[in-house]
Amino acid sequence: ARSDVKPATTITYRNVRRNLTGCFGDDKPLREITPGDADTFRLWMATHEKLADNTIRRRTGIARQFFKTAVRNRMIPANPFDGLPASVRRNPDRFRYVTREEAASINDACPDAEWRLIFALSRFGGLRCPSEHLSLQWADIDWERNRINVRSPKTEHHPDGKSRIIPLFPELLPHLRDVFEQAEPGTEHVITRYRDPRQNLRTQFQRIIRKAGLDPWPKPFQNLRSSRETELAESWPLHVVCAWIGNSQAVAAKHYLQITDDHFDRAAVTV
Repeated sequence: ARSDVKPATTITYRNVRRNLTGCFGDDKPLREITPGDADTFRLWMATHEKLADNTIRRRTGIARQFFKTAVRNRMIPANPFDGLPASVRRNPDRFRYVTREEAASINDACPDAEWRLIFALSRFGGLRCPSEHLSLQWADIDWERNRINVRSPKTEHHPDGKSRIIPLFPELLPHLRDVFEQAEPGTEHVITRYRDPRQNLRTQFQRIIRKAGLDPWPKPFQNLRSSRETELAESWPLHVVCAWIGNSQAVAAKHYLQITDDHFDRAAVTV
């Protein structure tokens, strides 16, 4: 079946190619790009594109991959991007733990059953939004074994990254049943009303958050995944949690696991 979900990695590669041609032009030979030009490229992304530091680091790393391939194919003698910072740094200011009480308010503010399911799959299933939500099919729901097969366009290029199995968590079950009961016979995808790529789920979600009486937070959907991974890590071994969320323990520790108010409250009364 045709998928209308674009892998995030492919989109990022295209953005980097667009940045490179935007900075250097379409006709600049690879051999003429120097380490100084690579520094200029980073500055150009900051001043011209107004990109955040971690985005610049990520795109610098992808540009380095491009030029590494050129070196391997003997198109250029050396990689001008070698030595530039490319690792993404942890930014605690962009973390936001979404409590269950806040989740209940947001759920009540959702306009329909599909939006309630989108939110539940993000906060309590740990799915990446929108790619994994829009890839989810009814055939992926194993009602008898209480499991869900999560197709992952973002990681499908990695070994064993095409999909992962997560529990059919009890927080998901009522929302899946509601949407299933409303689905037309023969419907393939779980999410049908919000598949139009022109619809910006992030913008819609921010309106829902405000309707719930909360202030929108940075990286709204990633922080839902982060909240769920933090929550699961309280009860399950980390390797199990990472298998369910679909990241590595190193990535979880650096970019997902949070310190919550509850940690401080419980520590303060521990004897």
